[in-house]
Amino acid sequence: MKTISHLLACTLLASASTAFAHGNESHATAPTEAASRPAPPVQMDWGIAGDARQASRSIDLNMGDDMRFSPAHFSVKKGETLRLRVINKGQVMHEVVLGTKASLAQHAQMMLNYPGMEHAEPYMAHVAPQKSEDLVWHFNRAGNFDFACLIPGHYQAGMTGTFTVTE
Repeated sequence: MKTISHLLACTLLASASTAFAHGNESHATAPTEAASRPAPPVQMDWGIAGDARQASRSIDLNMGDDMRFSPAHFSVKKGETLRLRVINKGQVMHEVVLGTKASLAQHAQMMLNYPGMEHAEPYMAHVAPQKSEDLVWHFNRAGNFDFACLIPGHYQAGMTGTFTVTE
């Protein structure tokens, strides 16, 4: 099973073609014509990428070098599109990734094994020190979910939170 997981991780790394990395510098490059077209949204257990024009409200999600989020929990109604204003009040790069406990733990382990892995998904925001980024998400699945900073060492230090999507 470890071999299969390792092969899957290597395959994912080999096919990565995104513009963010876990460092304090931006690794963005000029988009090609094909890369400038948005990919269709992908349904996840915890929702789907949202349209900023449909956001019904905003929540400030603060991150700091104490390896904590504030608030550490938020609630949203099923069907609501929310703008998370992710604010890095610290001096090092942080990120927020929405998911399930299992998906976040798996991604965190992969980041420990491959700390330079570049990736970006609509359910994550990488935020430079003293900057903010918006994450817009449509919460169309009810349940209890999680978010975390998966930069190596941050997740392990407890930089996690939860959110509830109510019916």
